[in-house]
Amino acid sequence: MSSNISPIVTLSNPAGLYDPAPNGYSHLARVEGAKRWLLVAGQGGETADGRLSADFRYQVRQALSNLETALASADAGPLDVAKLTVLIVDHDESKLGVFGAELGRVFGDHRPACTLIPVPRLALDGMLFEIEAMAAVADPRA
Repeated sequence: MSSNISPIVTLSNPAGLYDPAPNGYSHLARVEGAKRWLLVAGQGGETADGRLSADFRYQVRQALSNLETALASADAGPLDVAKLTVLIVDHDESKLGVFGAELGRVFGDHRPACTLIPVPRLALDGMLFEIEAMAAVADPRA
């Protein structure tokens, strides 16, 4: 990443709310200026050929890679992401730690607003993690 500052997305943590930084997200994402929205469907940990590891960390890492691929196809990247929604099968604190570390590896200091939803199951057998994103980028026509 070349910078931790997006010209469109401003992230903050208002006074009076706990500090979510250790968990890899911010409470508020403000989007201003000319933009186009990218809504990225849930990305799981499967590879391009459909393989799915049984390892949670590998699935998170692959899902984030898949997210980066989807964003790049629209000339965007992690710094353009304003909001994430994450689904984790059988969520616990150890999985939160893995997710936070992997999110930091991809997003650095950019911590989008995020909602994590524990679920009993996802679409595919063995799927443990899914992440969707909303990103905003400058509209080149503006």
